Amino acid sequence: MRFQDKGVIVTGAGSGIGRQTCFEFAREGAVVAASDIDVAMAQRTADEITQEGGKAHAFAVDVTDPKSVTDCVEEAAQVLGRLDVLVCSAGIREIVPVLELSHEEWSRVINVNITGVFLCSQAFGRHLVAAGKPGAIVNLASTLGVVASPNRAAYTASKHAVVGLTKEMAMEFGEKDIRVNAVGRGVIRTPLTERYFQDAEYADKIRSVHAMNRWGEPPEIAKAILFLASDDASFCTGTTLIVDGGWTAGKTL
Repeated sequence: MRFQDKGVIVTGAGSGIGRQTCFEFAREGAVVAASDIDVAMAQRTADEITQEGGKAHAFAVDVTDPKSVTDCVEEAAQVLGRLDVLVCSAGIREIVPVLELSHEEWSRVINVNITGVFLCSQAFGRHLVAAGKPGAIVNLASTLGVVASPNRAAYTASKHAVVGLTKEMAMEFGEKDIRVNAVGRGVIRTPLTERYFQDAEYADKIRSVHAMNRWGEPPEIAKAILFLASDDASFCTGTTLIVDGGWTAGKTL
């Protein structure tokens, strides 16, 4: 197993891609710190992993709060015994035209999606450097980190920023043997996007814009995250792996 006894922190572990990522790491032998602002949801993830025979612990974290982030990293290091991988999966989005987007909503999305990645990566990086240990960071970006879509100004800006920050941290952390990469996910069916699929006509439209004529599922993104975190990607850093079923490959019409 690629992650036998390695310590892995996953933010946004209470649901969706973050939750699935926790399960995939645990199945490959990792000890998982399932972290979420909703600690009850994180605990549910950890409990279910334990029931499957894996190893996981729940932690509360507000990725926009520097103290909360630092506390989470340090507590996870103590409980897990070591830290090797950080996955920044916590994220939110808005669906509001630019002219109607409030400053409050803009700030909320930016704070979670990019400031959260910065704070978690900084705290994790500081811990590894102080310990003299190598490691890997994988950030959850999006296809909207390389292209745009209407009514998602804050989300698109934040995910473009994640792609840029991933490159910047890869440059700075490379000599410290810490790799930093991102996964640019396409449309994935999760609790965050479930509303898209409740309208059959809209669901068909989502399907039609993908070269593979379907949307993605959380395990497909989780497995890409594990690849980038593993030694299989030992010469990969600063890259954003687009996993989108061909959505950004070109227009269908």
